Amino acid sequence: MKQSYFSDQNFENTDFAQQPLDKGEYEDCTFTNCNLEYGDLSGFNFNDCEFIGCNLSMAKIVSTAFREVVFKECKMFGLHFNECNEFGMSFSFDGCYLNNSVFYKANIKKTVFKDSKLIEVDFSECDLSNTVFNNCDLSGAVFDRTNLEKADFRTSVNYTIDPSQNRLKKAKFSLSEIYGLLCQFDIEIDKNG
Repeated sequence: MKQSYFSDQNFENTDFAQQPLDKGEYEDCTFTNCNLEYGDLSGFNFNDCEFIGCNLSMAKIVSTAFREVVFKECKMFGLHFNECNEFGMSFSFDGCYLNNSVFYKANIKKTVFKDSKLIEVDFSECDLSNTVFNNCDLSGAVFDRTNLEKADFRTSVNYTIDPSQNRLKKAKFSLSEIYGLLCQFDIEIDKNG
C-alpha cells in the first residue's frame, strides 16, 4: 500500500477519531488541537513535527517513527513508546500528561521533559542519560536498571529511585527530594534538622 507524504502542513482543530489521519510520512508539520485519541498511528513517520494541545491518549504507535518531534501541552495517557521505531527516536515534552505511558528499554538520551506529569510511567531499562526532568511530577514512575547518568532531577518531585538498581553517576538531585533516593532503605529522615 502506497504511503502519503506531507511536508510543511498545518493540521488544526481536527478530530482524527472521526476521519483517520492518512498513513504516511509527515515532515515539518504542525498538529494543533487535534484529537488522535485511540487512533492507529502504527507505521507512521513524524520528522521535525510539532504537536500542540493534542490528545494522543491510548493511540497505537507500533513501529511509529518520532524523529525530532516536539509535544507541547498534549494529553498522552497510556502510550507505548517501547513499541516505536527506535531508529533516530528523539522528542521533547513540554507541559504534557504522559501518565501510565511505557518507555521500557527505550534509548532516549538527552530527552527534555518540562513541566510534565509522568505519573506511573515505566522507564525500566531505559537509557535516559543526560535527560532533563524540569519541574516534573514523577509519582509512581518506575526506574529499574535504568541508565540515569548525568540526568537532571533537581526541579522535579515525587520520584523514587533505588541507587542500587540504577546507574546514577553524575546525576543531579535536589536536597529537598533526596528522600526519593533513600526511602527503600527504610531509614528515618528528619526533615526539620
